[in-house]
Amino acid sequence: MRDLIYHQESWFSILHERIHHRAFADRLMSAEQAAEFIKPGMTVAMSGFTGAGYPKAVPGALAAQMERQHAAGKDFKINVLTGASTAPELDGVLAKAEGMNLRLPYMSDPELRRRINEGNMEYMDIHLSHVAQHAWFGFYGKIDLAIVEVVGVTAEGDLIPSSSVGNNKTWLEMADKIIIEVNSQQSAAMEGMHDVYYGTALPPHRKPIDLRTVRDRIGQQYMDVDVNKIVAVVETDAPDRLSPFAPVDETSEKIADHLLTFLDSEIRAGRLSEKLLPLQSGVGNIANAVLAGLARGGYKGLTAYTEVIQDGMLELIKDGTIEFASATSFSLSSEGIEEFNRNVDHYRERILLRAQEISNHPEIIRRLGCIALNGMIEADIYGNVNSTNVLGSHVMNGIGGSGDFARNGYLSVFMSPSTAKGGKISGIVPFASHVDHTEHDTMILITEQGLADLRGHSPKQRAQLVIDNCAHPEYRPMLQDYFDRACKDSYGKHTPHLLGEALSWHQRFQETGDMRPAS
Repeated sequence: MRDLIYHQESWFSILHERIHHRAFADRLMSAEQAAEFIKPGMTVAMSGFTGAGYPKAVPGALAAQMERQHAAGKDFKINVLTGASTAPELDGVLAKAEGMNLRLPYMSDPELRRRINEGNMEYMDIHLSHVAQHAWFGFYGKIDLAIVEVVGVTAEGDLIPSSSVGNNKTWLEMADKIIIEVNSQQSAAMEGMHDVYYGTALPPHRKPIDLRTVRDRIGQQYMDVDVNKIVAVVETDAPDRLSPFAPVDETSEKIADHLLTFLDSEIRAGRLSEKLLPLQSGVGNIANAVLAGLARGGYKGLTAYTEVIQDGMLELIKDGTIEFASATSFSLSSEGIEEFNRNVDHYRERILLRAQEISNHPEIIRRLGCIALNGMIEADIYGNVNSTNVLGSHVMNGIGGSGDFARNGYLSVFMSPSTAKGGKISGIVPFASHVDHTEHDTMILITEQGLADLRGHSPKQRAQLVIDNCAHPEYRPMLQDYFDRACKDSYGKHTPHLLGEALSWHQRFQETGDMRPAS
């Protein structure tokens, strides 16, 4: 009998090397079986942040179930909440199956984007720091079910977080039922890299969050879960969305150079030290170019308090440019994943992943004095920034965390090429067609043409700085003409605008495919 028990335990440990708690193993089933727990009209919260740590199997099985129901003439749609963007295996398949009624808070999937812009589903854009607290406030109604990816389950029944933390703590606490995906492709060596804080409360009972440096641990390594809410456990072995980054091009390099020149001048002026302040960097090729520029600039011992660790930041941690980084997620290419796994012991000592309500917490950002570095679609001459909507109505993604950092950071920097579509679109316009960040939150604008430091300037002064320094030479005379006439003919002269022309560039592009007037 003893031999039989030993044999069973040995078999269990080999088959389920990531699941060390019997209650979870007893709920093992296929993705198809797990998807049966999801019913039409539910609000389903899922893990995932910028293509990392999202469930890989159950959403696809759910999409297939939805398609079968639709083929039978039945309606099957759910509301989906996440941390941020996910991947085709989640957002893509559910959008294609026409299975989402509402999606929030951030997205980047082309299938999902198309359906939102066609008006076939609802999308709610929201600051990432607000999602968890608004869920707790009850603004989104009841969360029926959560699907959360983890690295593993400990013998005590705690969950080892995956390559993103996002809103997972909140989803696990609030959901009536829970499906866990245990992904064996996620490195088991990530255990210990997470800091999950359980001290938040609802107003008026909130207490100060005692996080004073980027390195501080204020929570625990694991996520708590009520095992009685677990209805299914699914084993997976699939990679995150591996995001390849294009090589740094000339435009991105020029933008990075302008920023580095500015930072050097701030150090000389005594407003920054040689270790700067904690960096926040958005995702993309410009952000990677800026990070690469920091290494070229000879900086050492920097810190980052940001949302995402991407390839460029990994390189800076490796070479000592950045000595410690706090985030809520990874967003790595296949090469970045290989580098991380090769040197995981090195990175484990220098990276901490937190819940996004902490990584994006406005009070912490303000107290640490973060330098916010984010991209944009367009900016107007007064410094209003559009991060999300082309021509004011065609959503590209979401505001993400840029607003959390821009409004509360020590410095708020927005960067973009001065033109797009081969020069047919100007990144600097008379009036932004959609405003995510007002002129009050914008301090520095950078294009490959130059940098405009808007601090301490009135609207008209800001406008001239933006035109002179950031506009493309082909569009600069057009902007100057608009501004000059607005200063003369506008209703008021504080922030001069010609209302009949303010959006005429966007209208021209919509009608002709080019913001420039026909010659």
